[in-house]
Amino acid sequence: MAVESNGNTEASIKIPTQIKFTKLFINGDFVDSVSGRTYETIDPRTGEATTRIAEGDKEDVDLAVKAAREAFDNGPWPRLPGLGRRRLMMKFADLIDENVEEIAALEAIDAGKLFSGLKAVDIPVAAETLRYYAGAADKIHGETLKMSRELQGYTLREPIGVVGIIIPWNYPSNILFLKVAPALATGCTIVIKPAEQTPLSALYYAHLAKKAGIPDGVFNVVTGYGHTAGAAISSHMDIDKVTFTGSTEVGRLVMEAAAKSNLKSVSLELGGKNPFIVCDDADVETAANLVLQGSLCNKGEVCVASSRIFVQEGIYDQLSKKLVEKAKTWVVGDPFDPRTLQGPQVDKKQYDKILSYIEVGKTEGATLLTGGKPCGEKGYYIEPTVFSDVKDDMRIAKEEIFGPVISLMKFKTIEEAIKRANATKYGLAAGILTKDLNIANTVSRSIRAGIIWINCYFAFDLDCPYGGYKMSGFGRDFGMQALDQYLQVKAVVTPLYNSPWL
Repeated sequence: MAVESNGNTEASIKIPTQIKFTKLFINGDFVDSVSGRTYETIDPRTGEATTRIAEGDKEDVDLAVKAAREAFDNGPWPRLPGLGRRRLMMKFADLIDENVEEIAALEAIDAGKLFSGLKAVDIPVAAETLRYYAGAADKIHGETLKMSRELQGYTLREPIGVVGIIIPWNYPSNILFLKVAPALATGCTIVIKPAEQTPLSALYYAHLAKKAGIPDGVFNVVTGYGHTAGAAISSHMDIDKVTFTGSTEVGRLVMEAAAKSNLKSVSLELGGKNPFIVCDDADVETAANLVLQGSLCNKGEVCVASSRIFVQEGIYDQLSKKLVEKAKTWVVGDPFDPRTLQGPQVDKKQYDKILSYIEVGKTEGATLLTGGKPCGEKGYYIEPTVFSDVKDDMRIAKEEIFGPVISLMKFKTIEEAIKRANATKYGLAAGILTKDLNIANTVSRSIRAGIIWINCYFAFDLDCPYGGYKMSGFGRDFGMQALDQYLQVKAVVTPLYNSPWL
């Protein structure tokens, strides 16, 4: 069994937090929804309700956008010198660090993510993302233009305005600040719609933003469902830009709504079916560890998960055997247990989806080497699952599963691997494991994806732009390029002395 702690130990584990914030955050205050409706959030460790959250709708989005519009058009935030925004963002980041344990506990309860990983990585990275873009807030400059005629010209880089931010449930903190931090640095005001499954940390961050001194109306959070609150943000006439991370299907709806309303700017980071090519010269132990991390990290609920493992025929059998050995010792259990490597899937819908894909894989003829079953008596736990003999036309090789499922696919030549790796509608990420620099360079230039990892995986960094090709979306997060998504370029031209225009 891959299970040492099966998700039924939560009663013996002290959870270091209480849920304090469950209402919408609009114009600096926590408020009930206009309708008064609430909905239950579910603890994926047990399948039981955690608390009730205000259910925002179009009317609530209208109020949040009105506050954000007023804060942008007439408030101090866009007019502060960059140094002023930087100071407040730094204070915001410090407050996150001071409350890291409480925020980590909220996300573990909400998303089933590992408490240890949240405390050590996710929440500190969220704070560092704020600091990174805070450092850019006073360094946003235009250019002086050398005009071809008797004209003086320069450009201004100005904040785009009110930004609607719609985030998914798999990385509630990291993706939130991936978008919030550059938007705040440029002087934009924001309306955030967290995933309905994972609203708790976003509401806590709203409390910290207020405490840090972020002006009222700049940071707003409307909790609720995608088809109501999310749709209202996408189609709102007073929102100047919407940024979305999530599925390709929903991304298409966001883009359609934006186009049909005020042609607002859109950036999308969407799904992936990411290839990881393992060559014959790779060390099998290293390959197994990278494949496991690339496929099982965060329960496989990762858009850049290595979900198609192309293994060269010379080490295919060795790697298959090694992966099975390691998967059988992979600890699935309560995310608050420090022994746990994999917590529960985020909710029953995702849990059922993953199990249905496992059945599809077996039906279509893939060989189930290990796993494939639920874990424990309650909660949404699934064993790490390894399939071999996976063919390119199988659904588990074509469709995004978003769960702890590894699909092994054999190849002969690197040319074949490249062609098969590119045979997908997605283009988010890819990996290559080889000792041959020529092969590594050939693959990295040949695969159509936004980020290529050579002899590593999940090698993210704040300086490194991240985004997709094809149906994995467009626009880039991370790096200084992310600022461009939240800025407009304005040209200013005046005639020179004695020019024909005077």
